[in-house]
Amino acid sequence: MTTSDDTHQGDPMQYSLTELQLAIMDVLWEKGEAAVLDVHDELRKGRRVAQPTISTLLSRLEEKGVVAHRVEERQYVYRATVTREQVRRSVVSEFTGITARLFSGDVAGLVSHLLSERDTNPEDLARAREIIERKERELREREGEG
Repeated sequence: MTTSDDTHQGDPMQYSLTELQLAIMDVLWEKGEAAVLDVHDELRKGRRVAQPTISTLLSRLEEKGVVAHRVEERQYVYRATVTREQVRRSVVSEFTGITARLFSGDVAGLVSHLLSERDTNPEDLARAREIIERKERELREREGEG
């Protein structure tokens, strides 16, 4: 059994992944491990993608350090080496940097833009309100300590 290096230390890594790479990661997170053919079978349920493309993308993901493989019966079996949460954190961090430049730090402007660009339902708005209220309490508590 051959194993590639699957230790990826530290969390502030930047994982710039394409939509298709994220779809591959979703398959690995759901299955735990998967061969190229397994990933291809899952992805072609919702999109047209060639098996060699999946193989190439898995190799690129391995170069980025987000997946690793082992050899089983002459085929590579891949697994994620980072969690979904680590990738989310990375993408949100990247998004935060971009939006800070686009909106010059205007959080209200960003939120207003997000709400006007997509349909929201009352449940989403209620959750957003709870998050804002929790952040307000947190800030008041911090000010009280200072």
